[in-house]
Amino acid sequence: MAGRFAPRPARTATVRDGLPGVPAQGGAPRPGKARVWVPDGPLDLGLVLGPLRRGPGDPTFRATPDGSVWRASLTPVGPGTLRVAARGGWVRGEAWGPGAEWLLDRMPELLGAGDDPAAFTPRHRVLAVTWQRTPGLRLGRTGLVLESLIPSVLEQKVTTLEAYGAWRLLVRRFGSPAPGPAPGGMFVMPAPRTWALIPSWEWHRAGVEDKRAATVLRAVRVATRMEEAAGMEPAAARARLEVVPGVGPWTSAEVVQRSHGAPDAVTVGDLHLPGIVGFALAGNRGADDAEMLRLLEPYAGQRHRAARLILLSGRGPGRRGPRMSARGIAEL
Repeated sequence: MAGRFAPRPARTATVRDGLPGVPAQGGAPRPGKARVWVPDGPLDLGLVLGPLRRGPGDPTFRATPDGSVWRASLTPVGPGTLRVAARGGWVRGEAWGPGAEWLLDRMPELLGAGDDPAAFTPRHRVLAVTWQRTPGLRLGRTGLVLESLIPSVLEQKVTTLEAYGAWRLLVRRFGSPAPGPAPGGMFVMPAPRTWALIPSWEWHRAGVEDKRAATVLRAVRVATRMEEAAGMEPAAARARLEVVPGVGPWTSAEVVQRSHGAPDAVTVGDLHLPGIVGFALAGNRGADDAEMLRLLEPYAGQRHRAARLILLSGRGPGRRGPRMSARGIAEL
């Protein structure tokens, strides 16, 4: 895909008082390690990083009025905070904490450097229009599994508001404050051992019933094996994740979409997605998973990207009935 920016070598820097050509803000905390990266085409931080945000109150994610995006992550070498901002053709990244270098090394992959948007060919007007309207869409790769697996498990069989609330409460209560000058209220998610030690009544307090809590506990007990999946091909990674009882195709797809930037990991078993895809591509409000997969077959290899574009198009069937209602733990 033709880009707005001429390809140039990526540049990195570790600075004490600011980035090259970027003055330090008066009174601001001392900068962390830093990197400047030049993407080879349009880049929209909101579109690329938005799927990593688990609701507006996600304590691991913050978008600030100056256009920056902050993420707090538990990396293989420790907690870290990453701030990224796009400025006219280049991306500025700063990071703090033990995981700072790990996050900066992988910043291009996080922002879709390994993605190949040109591999996608729209074959439907809805997709073509949205494709043209979102040139900055890239599928980013976090390289981290548990930070997507745990919230995806929390989203099983409940409303998004319930799941977001559980994630917010558990991370704030058992996580650690984000390193560096992160915006207030940001936290790094708990380490695997901490997740394993959360008492049953704290899961219940967060609205998480025993089944989902048990799935999280099984996953964190084999945390090393789970994180190893980040180095596998998406299909093999999904197979590794689904060995954990309670992790099925819906959950594994949601994970590798984020951890791997997997363009073909279409989500099946979703309450709303088949109807949205069916309506957008065929006017079929009642499409099931089988019909959705049939409609997405022309995009084999890029089915997740196609589904993402459909969601971004805003073209859906509307709601004919009430939304799924929030339920108490006893009903789950």
